[in-house]
Amino acid sequence: MPEARDADQQAPPVAALPAVLSALQDPVRLEMVRRLGNAGTAVRCGALYEVINKSTATHHFKILRDAGVIERLIIDGHTCQRLRIDDLEAALPGLVPTIVAAANRARGD
Repeated sequence: MPEARDADQQAPPVAALPAVLSALQDPVRLEMVRRLGNAGTAVRCGALYEVINKSTATHHFKILRDAGVIERLIIDGHTCQRLRIDDLEAALPGLVPTIVAAANRARGD
């Protein structure tokens, strides 16, 4: 599957821990990250939310991108999001796997 980083967006550095935790504290954003973490690959935007509208989802994606948690990709003409797992692991070792595992336990997955 061909992948390309969104040409208009350069991935910012991963933010400091307080900013990343602030981005993850919202239940909608946490669920988006949980789904991305479980997928282990890029996911089409619409598969990351159900109970909010597209403009609200866009707002949440921006907060996660600004914190350095996710990146936007265009894959086969579709806009997708992907966790920046390697960058996050380098900056904040163990954080994302721990957060995703805890979110999975909370949902009973």
